[in-house]
Amino acid sequence: MNYFYLAKSADGKTVESTAVAVDERALAQTLKAQGLVLIKALADGESKKSVWNMSFSLSVSSTEKIMFTRNLGVMFSTGLSLVKSMEILANQTRNKKLQAALLDVKEKVNKGENFSEALSKYPKIFSDLFVNMIKVGEESGTLDEIFQILALQLTREHELRSKIKNAMIYPSLILLVMLGVGAVIITFVLPSLNVFFTSMNVDIPIYTRIMLAAGNFLSVHWYLLFVVPVALVASFWLAIRTQPGKVALDTFLLRMPIISPIVKKNNSAFLIRSLSSLITAGVPLLRGLEITAKTAGNTYFKNALIEAEARVKKGERLSGALKVYQNLFPLGVVEMVEVGEETGKTSVILKKLADFYEQEAINAVEKVALLIEPLMIIVLGLGVGFFAFSIIQPMYSSLKLIS
Repeated sequence: MNYFYLAKSADGKTVESTAVAVDERALAQTLKAQGLVLIKALADGESKKSVWNMSFSLSVSSTEKIMFTRNLGVMFSTGLSLVKSMEILANQTRNKKLQAALLDVKEKVNKGENFSEALSKYPKIFSDLFVNMIKVGEESGTLDEIFQILALQLTREHELRSKIKNAMIYPSLILLVMLGVGAVIITFVLPSLNVFFTSMNVDIPIYTRIMLAAGNFLSVHWYLLFVVPVALVASFWLAIRTQPGKVALDTFLLRMPIISPIVKKNNSAFLIRSLSSLITAGVPLLRGLEITAKTAGNTYFKNALIEAEARVKKGERLSGALKVYQNLFPLGVVEMVEVGEETGKTSVILKKLADFYEQEAINAVEKVALLIEPLMIIVLGLGVGFFAFSIIQPMYSSLKLIS
């Protein structure tokens, strides 16, 4: 594979060039033999601009975390110290929040603090899963492998979320266009028609009068078209930040006939992959369940893992502990976990399950997106038909009156 790479020499000079290598690790070893330390590498097809393109946002994106983890792993594998690696990566990033965190972590590590402890000071950037896997790597001396596992974990999570978001972009655009067109018609078109109907003294149907009254109101209070949606979104966001609001939302999502399978597969894929990565890294099952429960986004899945941890602690198998929650996890999860326990390959089975349900979640979202598109077109057609009927009928009466 052909790579565009960025490297530094022993005297601090930056080298930008291209090279052919099997993977990033092989490229790093080749450059090391030439007295260079690989900083970043991009395969053909990836934009070279992204080597330096880090955002100035207040948050740290998943892409930036992936690049950081991957590059830190490559540097560490070449023999570069953590302190030096963190310094280089901090100088590279343009995200001020990430840069400040990396520089602080570098100083803490330089003063003798454990890498995992330093990272734990920034929970909004480095999750419990991330920190605990680093801790296991420090204790077992396998940080090199841990960086690879973490990079894969973050990459798969990012891919799953991105594909689900991309599948919903088109339906969302159609909905926004529908709402925008409706707002324009009600605010600007209907008031003009109202003047016409009033001047003709026509008997207007009740549904037309309601539409005309809404148009007159919004033509005066047009700012409500912006204030109300913003207020509703803000209220919803604040509500789901509370425990009762979060439980209510999770309950609604799990009971919706079309959305429920997607929520179950998405949560299952994320949690199974997280648990698989932790077990592969050497984290004990009980600790892995505890960490995975903290990362769960859905309240019901979180409670299921907490309860499963308690059952496993009492001596029960993981498959038996999860069997109680077969209504949450998709069909086959419990059975496959049981096979993994019997064969001693739980982490391998979990990884395969995660791959399977990630693809299942993506397929389910794409199917729903394909279903939503014609449904929204039908709704749009009905809306246009209703509007046309509401206007044409009184106009027809007006023409009859004139004739």
